Amino acid sequence: MIRLGLCCIFKSQDIRFRRTTAGHLAKFPRDEQLQRLSEICLANTQSLMQSLVFCRDNGIGDFRINSQILPLKTHPDAGYDLEDLPEGKTIISLFEDCGRFGRRHDIRTGFHPDQFIVLSSPDPGVVARSVADLAYQAQVAQWVGADVINIHGGGVYGDKPAALKRLSAAIGSLPENVRTRLTLENDDRSYTPEDLLPVCRDTGVPLVYDVHHHRCLPDGLDIAAATRAALTTWNREPLFHLSSPKEGWKGKNPKKHHDLIDPDDFPDTWKNLDITVEVEAKDKELAVAGLSTALQTRGIALRLPMP
Repeated sequence: MIRLGLCCIFKSQDIRFRRTTAGHLAKFPRDEQLQRLSEICLANTQSLMQSLVFCRDNGIGDFRINSQILPLKTHPDAGYDLEDLPEGKTIISLFEDCGRFGRRHDIRTGFHPDQFIVLSSPDPGVVARSVADLAYQAQVAQWVGADVINIHGGGVYGDKPAALKRLSAAIGSLPENVRTRLTLENDDRSYTPEDLLPVCRDTGVPLVYDVHHHRCLPDGLDIAAATRAALTTWNREPLFHLSSPKEGWKGKNPKKHHDLIDPDDFPDTWKNLDITVEVEAKDKELAVAGLSTALQTRGIALRLPMP
């Protein structure tokens, strides 16, 4: 059965995740910074629970958690530990409540860190900062029971084999709580499934197969072959990504995501699989609802949350 996933934010629901900037916080003394950060983080845990309740009530079996749910967590100037925040213990407890809710209702959660997380960089500083951010997300993932922290391969830097070698080496040195959740995703600019599959096999890191990216940046594999190869890398429920091009496949830039999903973009080869498919579309929960209806009309079974 297909478990559909919602990514990070909402289009029409009044559920919001708060953020701030280091520049704004710099206006205040450190104790006031921590108080403000505590209030934001506390509000975000409450919004996460609202998100999971919405997913349960609307047949959405997966929720991608915003990677900035603890804003500026690893920032060199504004960063903090949860123990530094006035409501730190409460924040952790509320995250754990979210984890219990997700398990009780069979709602999967995961993370997709921002593009500045690059393990293949030749700059050790970039890699170190990336690892620090992954470690923070793994900490939250442990509290909420998330089993995926998904990243892209990064840049090519003029030498793809060397970059892939650095990527493999960096993965091998990650803390266990990061490495056991880490996944790699093919992108639409640099790394195809064929590029990443050897890294996945060598490191034990699963491949999140993004079919839209693969259609934009093809390789020697067709969709069916890439799907089969990706499935072999998983030791838990596989996670794939689906989106549609904003201007259609004959438009000037098919890389841009549409507001909704064209059901015809859902690969035939996925129909009978037991996988999570995260819906990457601008209209968020509205796009998930539209795809859900279309798939069920076509006789495709969906894995819904437990009541």
